[in-house]
Amino acid sequence: MSAKPPASIVVLIGPPGSGKTTIGRLLAERLGVGFRDTDADVEAVAGKPVSDIFVEDGEARFRELEHQAVREALAEHDGILSLGGGAVLNEETQGLLDGHHVVYLQVGLSDAVQRVGLGSARPLLVLNPRSQLKKLMEERRPVYERLAVTTVVTDKREPAELADEIVRGLPA
Repeated sequence: MSAKPPASIVVLIGPPGSGKTTIGRLLAERLGVGFRDTDADVEAVAGKPVSDIFVEDGEARFRELEHQAVREALAEHDGILSLGGGAVLNEETQGLLDGHHVVYLQVGLSDAVQRVGLGSARPLLVLNPRSQLKKLMEERRPVYERLAVTTVVTDKREPAELADEIVRGLPA
């Protein structure tokens, strides 16, 4: 019988600007575990930034790399894991999240715009960033809500406060 793969302590999901990377690093520090970001994993495999993958290879190729990165991270990493905002759109990825402590970092449009910036290099926000971000958030919200074990509202709150709230909500 094979050993059960490690389960990430927390898997952070949410739209761009929700704070997945910032809060993820704080959580990892507080809990004394590693932090892993699947967007960084994708960039390492591809040898270029996410924005270049989108432009040079297309969104479909990025999504393939992203799913592979999520699958590997969920199987290998036992710390805090941050998923790219669109990773949860893949149905296989949704299934892989079952049994993990998934935290949805919910952010309002105005806070997300402030955090992301309208001059962003984020590939899905190139044309009319505010409108695109609003559309992405509305389309993805039901998936985020369905997958989440916990939802944390991030608007007008400091990352340290959010990390503390997540830690308090973890199972003993």
